[in-house]
Amino acid sequence: MKIVVNGAEKEIPQSLTIAELLEYFQVEMPNYVSVVLNGEFVKREEFNNVKVSEGDEIEWMYFMGGGGYAFA
Repeated sequence: MKIVVNGAEKEIPQSLTIAELLEYFQVEMPNYVSVVLNGEFVKREEFNNVKVSEGDEIEWMYFMGGGGYAFA
């Protein structure tokens, strides 16, 4: 099954849930990732329920807080 992940076409063996997809692609720190499926954010509590389909576009990203850095 073909899907698009972060702008690149990928092949996966079958329809997977978002949680399974993150595991399949060995995404680091999956508890800190946000997922967009076909332009819509997927709530973390839905990662085990939402399945991807042929041709879906998935983006995952990490949101990091910024802060100051003092140089001496």
